[in-house]
Amino acid sequence: MMIDPVAIAIGPIKIHWYGIIMGLAFLLGTYLARHNAKKSGIDADHVLNMVVMIIPAAIICARAYYVIFEWDQYKDNLLSIFYVWEGGLAIHGGLIGGVLAGAWYVRKHNLPFLRIGDAMIPSVILGQAIGRWGNFINREAHGDVASEQFMSHFPAFIRDQMYIHGQYYHPTFLYESMWNLLVFAILLLMLYFWKKFDGQVLFSYMILYSIGRFFIEGMRTDSLLIADTLRVAQLISLLLIAIGIILLIVFGWKSRQAKHTHNSVE
Repeated sequence: MMIDPVAIAIGPIKIHWYGIIMGLAFLLGTYLARHNAKKSGIDADHVLNMVVMIIPAAIICARAYYVIFEWDQYKDNLLSIFYVWEGGLAIHGGLIGGVLAGAWYVRKHNLPFLRIGDAMIPSVILGQAIGRWGNFINREAHGDVASEQFMSHFPAFIRDQMYIHGQYYHPTFLYESMWNLLVFAILLLMLYFWKKFDGQVLFSYMILYSIGRFFIEGMRTDSLLIADTLRVAQLISLLLIAIGIILLIVFGWKSRQAKHTHNSVE
């Protein structure tokens, strides 16, 4: 049986599961970011101040990014641009908005950008893992047609929700959510035990998330496109992988050089 996207309805007021799930993602992400900030020697109050700016900036940019690439869907009903509870938030747009808002705050208060980025980025990937279940409720971000035999390996509630117009579809939302949880675990371990220099966790996120997104995006049927053929998310993923690798190499080399110089002085 299909899950109703409306969780609670009181007269004309409707609260959608999509909004509840996104709210949960923001709450858990904020709690974790404060915890990680304290462990990284950063005043946790800065995290709350940043979140107040980052969340609206991320939502606005995520929606604007999606609407720009899907303009034909909204041009005849501009009011529908604001119907965010129906889905249509592009993660890459949200990342752009969040980074810009966070960078502005960090610069204003003269804070260590890379160290804060390392502390907060596990919250981002956790939020992405949770947020994909909002796509599940809205029956979006799914893949191509899947066989009944293949779908029999999934729980009934997933099979039922992915049975659309008489056909089963690959639950790519689930694939990405599981990948994101794996990346989340790796980033936490890196932050707590493996970190060698500021920026390592942030740059690793750029690489690891983008690898999964690149392959999963190739399975989706609702990708944002350029020239009707090029998948925007795949292009952005390749760019982020390349930038992340370069930054890891450069900052890792600088860290080793600094330690070598310090040891030589001693």
